[in-house]
Amino acid sequence: MKKFIRAVISAAVSFAIILSFTCIGFGEENLPVEIKAKAAVLMDASTGKVLLKYNENEKLSPASVTKIMPLLLTVEAIKSEKITLTDVVTVSANAASKGGSQIWLKEGEQMTVDDLLKATAVYSANDACTALGEHIAGSDTAFVSMLNERAKQLGMKNTNFENCTGLDDTTENHLTTALDVAIMSRELLKHEMIINYTTIWMDSVRNGETELVNTNKLVRFFEGTTGLKTGTTAKAGCCVSASAKRDDTHLIAVVMGSSNSSDRFETAKALLNWGFSNYTTVTPVIDPSLIPSVKVIKGEKEEVLPTIPRPEPVLIKKGSESEIKQTIDLAVDVAAPIEKGQVLGTVTFSLGNEKLSEYKLTAPESVKALTFTMIFFRILKAISV
Repeated sequence: MKKFIRAVISAAVSFAIILSFTCIGFGEENLPVEIKAKAAVLMDASTGKVLLKYNENEKLSPASVTKIMPLLLTVEAIKSEKITLTDVVTVSANAASKGGSQIWLKEGEQMTVDDLLKATAVYSANDACTALGEHIAGSDTAFVSMLNERAKQLGMKNTNFENCTGLDDTTENHLTTALDVAIMSRELLKHEMIINYTTIWMDSVRNGETELVNTNKLVRFFEGTTGLKTGTTAKAGCCVSASAKRDDTHLIAVVMGSSNSSDRFETAKALLNWGFSNYTTVTPVIDPSLIPSVKVIKGEKEEVLPTIPRPEPVLIKKGSESEIKQTIDLAVDVAAPIEKGQVLGTVTFSLGNEKLSEYKLTAPESVKALTFTMIFFRILKAISV
């Protein structure tokens, strides 16, 4: 009897462990793919639209997926010309002391931003990431403050960074969510230069002396992979923010808390494959023949033809391209004076009850109001005709 009870308890514990890492279904109950993780999100990189989600707001340890934010701050610093790829960084004792994944930097060693960025993005080197942060912010502590400030700016409401590496042996509140990871991943992917690093499979630093192999196996084995970052610790489990692009569709699959590396990659692939199979990216076209000139009341010009904007790509379900509806709301007339860029109307694209995008139709130039003298000469001209 005791053996039977022990067997039942053992089976119940095993079942509970399996449930903590697995979910199948739609929404949070019936996702169309198997999720072998504690949390997951599938997001469209272009629009930020969330296509699938599971426990997306659960606060979890992110491990080295943390490094997405340092990578973002690095490329932003390069873009703003605060630093350059050719800058030579002198490694501090603090950076050299970082454990875990590393390229074994020595205190006083010098390395370019380019190589440090490569080591961080490809090999997830904690020492390289710390050296980058100190170069950007002046100190490790100041850099962590920058990470948290940028997270707030991006609307990452459930994120707190205690370091820039994701090492969590001594952290108490180094947490984020699958949704927040997707948000910062999307922001990083806006900088195309990062893909030059996150798609490297094998490379080296120190003139070939130190080899780098990408921790993201999808780079080699999954079509269209653009990145982005893996993470693994005992506390976090196995995590990945995996991005891939096929044709014009760019997707981000965030997987957090898988029990092993295979599960995180299989879950990421399942999410991405489902997204590519069910969605496509199209760019709507505004029909100029549907946009007439707007009459100007008491203006120097009698009418203005609105400037037609160039629509951005939108993500829609495959097969629904012909169902996109274009609605134009344009003023018949407008009183002078008119400022250049003044909104005269809108063009809205929708699919069913969902608004896909909206664009402003604006005045291409300013139009002054008629003066008494102008009105007088117009009257004279009209009489003489």
